[in-house]
Amino acid sequence: MDRIIVRGAREHNLKNIDLEIPRNKLVVITGISGSGKSSLAFDTLYAEGQRRYVESLSAYARQFLGLMQKPDVDLIEGLSPAISIDQKARSHNPRSTVGTVTEIHDYLRLLFARIGKPHCPQCGRPIERQTAQQIVDQILALPEGTAVQIMAPVVRGRKGEYKQLFEDLKKEGFVRVRVDGVLRTLFEEIELDKNKRHDIEIVLDRIKVSPQKRGRIADSVETALKWGQGLVIVEIVGEGEKLFSEHFACPVCGVSLPEIEPRLFSFNSPFGACPACDGLGMRMVVDPELVIDPRRSIREGGILPWANSRSRWLSALLEGVCKA
Repeated sequence: MDRIIVRGAREHNLKNIDLEIPRNKLVVITGISGSGKSSLAFDTLYAEGQRRYVESLSAYARQFLGLMQKPDVDLIEGLSPAISIDQKARSHNPRSTVGTVTEIHDYLRLLFARIGKPHCPQCGRPIERQTAQQIVDQILALPEGTAVQIMAPVVRGRKGEYKQLFEDLKKEGFVRVRVDGVLRTLFEEIELDKNKRHDIEIVLDRIKVSPQKRGRIADSVETALKWGQGLVIVEIVGEGEKLFSEHFACPVCGVSLPEIEPRLFSFNSPFGACPACDGLGMRMVVDPELVIDPRRSIREGGILPWANSRSRWLSALLEGVCKA
């Protein structure tokens, strides 16, 4: 059914009205004060949707939920379980959304993680798991002579000092690690802030791509998959790095994704938040047009700090800019 049908609504000041509301659309109910907007939206539609939902639960569950009274209406068809958010229940937290207030966000994250099918963001093809052989083939597809560094991510965005991890890696015969983007040796003292998130990768091999080195590259990739729990980071020197995964990867574009899990769909997690806005949906930027008033000179207050300033430092700074 593509619409909600209401017949004979008489709740409060509603005068036996009939209407049809399209489903899956943003519908706004407007009118003057006392015209029955809240009576229709909250006391009729929401009340009946909530009442039907509660009645569908078990007797044990219903005892913890208040059953709403049936509204004064002849017929309502096509109504789904309803959610009501009071307009006065405002939150000044920028991370508070309709999804978090209603707690639907948590369930949606689980649905996406458990039954979602990942697709390549570039070509739209379904993303599938890669084998070690496919990862090696993609590395060998780079121009011959390209310098690459093969690494295994062992810590990704977690807090801690990881002193024991460094000791264990040293005992296993590893020499170098990359900590928060900086190459370090395991023979030096590595101190980390336990209250900050860190990324740690084992540097397994640094090699120039060549068909004759397939065996060596394959060994390094297999070792990286073992220590990185199915993930391999290949840094192409001077060009950036690629993430390869035994879990999900596009065979055409080479785009790899980590294991699909609920935190990837959370804007409160560093793994799921947009890198541009950190999950807030907005960015604080400086608008040059608001900083400088093009209609005024500097002496007239075109740039506020110099408007009526007697600061010698600001005067010297302005003089230096003029001379330059």
